[in-house]
Amino acid sequence: MAKNDLFDKDLKVINIGLTSFKDSLEEVNTDVMQVDWKPPAEIDEKALKIISDNYSYIKKENEKSLKKILNGTPFLVDLDIAIEVIPGMKKNMILHAGPPINWDRMCGPMRGAIIGALIYEGLAKNPEEAEKIAASNEIEYSPCHEHGTVGPMAGIVSPSMPVFVLKNEEYGNHAYCTMNEGLGKVLRYGAFSKEVIEKMRWMESVLYPALKRAVNELGKIDLKNIIAQALHMGDEVHNRNRAATSLFYRQIAPAVIKTNDTDIAVKVLEFINGNDHFFLNLSMPACKVTLDAARNIKGSSVVVAMTRNGTDFGIQLSGTGDQWFVGPAPIPDALFFPGYTKDDANRDIGDSSITETNGLGGFAIAASPAIVQFIGGAAQDALNYTREMYEITEGENNLYQIPSLNFRGTPTGIDVVKVVEKGILPFIDTGVAHKDAGIGQVGAGVLSAPMEPFIKAVQGFAGSLEKKKNKNNYKELS
Repeated sequence: MAKNDLFDKDLKVINIGLTSFKDSLEEVNTDVMQVDWKPPAEIDEKALKIISDNYSYIKKENEKSLKKILNGTPFLVDLDIAIEVIPGMKKNMILHAGPPINWDRMCGPMRGAIIGALIYEGLAKNPEEAEKIAASNEIEYSPCHEHGTVGPMAGIVSPSMPVFVLKNEEYGNHAYCTMNEGLGKVLRYGAFSKEVIEKMRWMESVLYPALKRAVNELGKIDLKNIIAQALHMGDEVHNRNRAATSLFYRQIAPAVIKTNDTDIAVKVLEFINGNDHFFLNLSMPACKVTLDAARNIKGSSVVVAMTRNGTDFGIQLSGTGDQWFVGPAPIPDALFFPGYTKDDANRDIGDSSITETNGLGGFAIAASPAIVQFIGGAAQDALNYTREMYEITEGENNLYQIPSLNFRGTPTGIDVVKVVEKGILPFIDTGVAHKDAGIGQVGAGVLSAPMEPFIKAVQGFAGSLEKKKNKNNYKELS
């Protein structure tokens, strides 16, 4: 277009800045398009150069990680008691969600869940006694992720709790998770009332043995197949599990009836049928057992754990072993239950973002657009959230597909380098716990992961590459 013709034509604008500029132009009927561009995060130039110099190597190693993730075959193979099967579990140990944390820094709902667990274990008679024990040196706290385990919200696992046992049949590794209690005032949200403890004891004495008998009768249950079907039926298997729970119910029900007395079978099936989130505690370890197989690929910048403890948000990379990269956990944008507001909300909490790490949950929210209604969003927003996640992942899933995106595979294999370079953060949907112990769930919503852990991870990853290079140079000299 010639300069002299510029003002003879209608103005068309592409805005890459604040959306308020777009809004002002629209008010005067100007044709404007908003580009959702984000500047890259600020990071040490030396770290970026190391990564740039090793680009081909990283790409090759990330492909190895992605292949292991895509080839994973998670099966439910058994149920057992935590201390009998979870690696490293001890009688005085309590596992928790998120990166490492001590009692002094724990949030209200995590403290509440620990109080409930101590009463459940018979180590305390009341909340006051439990809190005193919890704050002492008698109890050892450790992240679920460091023991092949995941737990929703507070994620508390104590020695006597029944757990699902999953096996990745392709690679032979295992993962574990407790059973889902339902919604409302439950232990994982920090509630510890008499009713909460009674339900947990019923789950241990009735639900657990009944399901163990049923699973042993079936031999194993293919969870990957259930998840793939559920995505076609409106679930994203983090905040919405109705279809997956129904599919699991269809598989397990005949075996429950066959292997249990009628009264027990009826109570067990009624419990599962009345709990739309029952499958969450299967989708989480299914993702955990899949991602753990992709650990310890030295040059890979793929994220294998992304989790929160209600205080901190932490991630782990395939290429940096068990090292944690941590920053403050954000507070979700949420639809709150009547009588509650954002002022009541705790910071984001739970291992359930392992689903997003494996390309589900918020990464697959296009399959479950109703979830964005929590924050007043529209179906198109859900499609946009998922599309954006393709920008920060290594590839697409070969089985988990989204109908509304023409059966495109879900974005899979978060690349921490892409997150930082593009300034695009992982999108997570989540439940919201009250910030005070003993109250429970107060809402559900969505959020973006904080940038700080990803910046630290890129710098730590670059350091591991440099260390490997120096080690190789030393070997050549000697």
